[in-house]
Amino acid sequence: MKKQKAIIFDLDGTLIDSVLDIALCMNKVLQELNLPTYKMEEYNYFLGGGVDVLVDNVLKNPSLKIKDIVTQRFKEVYDLAIHSNTKPYEGIYELLDELEKLDFKIAVLSNKPHKFTINYINTLFNKYNFIEVHGQKDDTPKKPHPAGALLISKNLNIPCEDIYFVGDTKVDMQTASNANMISIGVLWGFRDEKELKEHKANFIVEKPLDILNIVKN
Repeated sequence: MKKQKAIIFDLDGTLIDSVLDIALCMNKVLQELNLPTYKMEEYNYFLGGGVDVLVDNVLKNPSLKIKDIVTQRFKEVYDLAIHSNTKPYEGIYELLDELEKLDFKIAVLSNKPHKFTINYINTLFNKYNFIEVHGQKDDTPKKPHPAGALLISKNLNIPCEDIYFVGDTKVDMQTASNANMISIGVLWGFRDEKELKEHKANFIVEKPLDILNIVKN
C-alpha cells in the first residue's frame, strides 16, 4: 500500500507575496503615531514571527503601552485594507494543481493571525482542498514551536517523518526540525539561501515547481 504523504506550507513569503501590503499598513500606523517608518525591503527582515515580532522590530525597544497601541491599530488597519498587492507567487497554483494530481494532503501553518490566514486561503486558494489551515492562535504556541505542526500531523493521521514542511525563513526550518519533518526552504520569499542553509534546510528550491522533484522521489 502506498504511503500517504503531506505538505505543510507557510503562508507569507511562501504561498503569498504579502510584504508590500503589510509594509503599507504598518507605515500608515507609524505615521499616525509620529513614529519612524521603513522602506519596503526592510520589512523582509521584520516578518516571519507574527504580529508581535513585527511590532517589536519596527519599534526597536517598545514600552508595553506603545506596543499594545501599535499592535491593535495595525490589526485594525490591516483588516480594513484592500490587499490588492497581495497575491500568490508565480508557479504556486501550478504546484498545487500537480500536488492534487499526486494525491498529496496539503495544509497551512502560519504565524499570521488565524483570522487573516483563513481569509487569504478562502479568497486566493478557494479551489484547493487545504485540509488543515492554522494561523496564530492564543491556545497554540507560535512557530518554531512544533505544537501546530504536530497537531496537523495528528489530524491528518500521517507520521511527521512523511510530511514536508515548506517555508522561506529560519522559523520554518526550525519548526520542521523541531517536529521531525522534512524541511524545504524556498528562495522566492523574504530571506536568502544563507539563512536557510544555516538552519539546516533539508532541501532548497528556486521555483515552486522544483518542489515536485523532491516530493516525487
